Amino acid sequence: MTTTDETRPARPAGRPRSARAEKAIIDATLDLIGEGMSLAELSIEAIAARAGVGKTTIYRRWSNKEDLFVDALATLKSPLPQVRGRSVREDLIACLEAVRRDACDARSRCVMSIVMNDAERHPRLAERVRQASIEPRRAAMAALLRRGIATGELRADLDVPIAMSTLVGTMMWYARSMGSGEDAEFPDGIAERIVDELLTGLAP
Repeated sequence: MTTTDETRPARPAGRPRSARAEKAIIDATLDLIGEGMSLAELSIEAIAARAGVGKTTIYRRWSNKEDLFVDALATLKSPLPQVRGRSVREDLIACLEAVRRDACDARSRCVMSIVMNDAERHPRLAERVRQASIEPRRAAMAALLRRGIATGELRADLDVPIAMSTLVGTMMWYARSMGSGEDAEFPDGIAERIVDELLTGLAP
């Protein structure tokens, strides 16, 4: 939880920002969490020391460590894939490729694991992370599945939440089985294979 001594007024509008300092602060936050520091242990002091900046530099940009953590976590997620709309199959493959890239980032997996494990202790933070990082991707996949139902590419009685859970859950299972980091050896064309196999059951 954010303590009162870690809260400062927000940065005044128009004040110049340093991209280098912001990157150092974001990286320091993610490194500390990725190394096993809990959210309760995380402090502005520790982040400033790791980033090599003063605490005031952080407070000019973020009011508290919760705001900083949410922004830092958002940088770990791959950009939402461009949905071309030519076929549900093509767009689902693009979405699963984004999931695979995120799963290959060991730091991202570690940070997300800590967030989920601390959700009961930090419910407001967990909800903000869900809204900022998880919900946009869920909404994008749900929209393309509903489009597939409308175009007749998918079954009219498709349970959209179950279909999403099946697609993403299968990729995450592979991610956990293949190891972590950029050297994780996923089977060739795994996104295409998952989509093609599941479309057998999702198609009309």
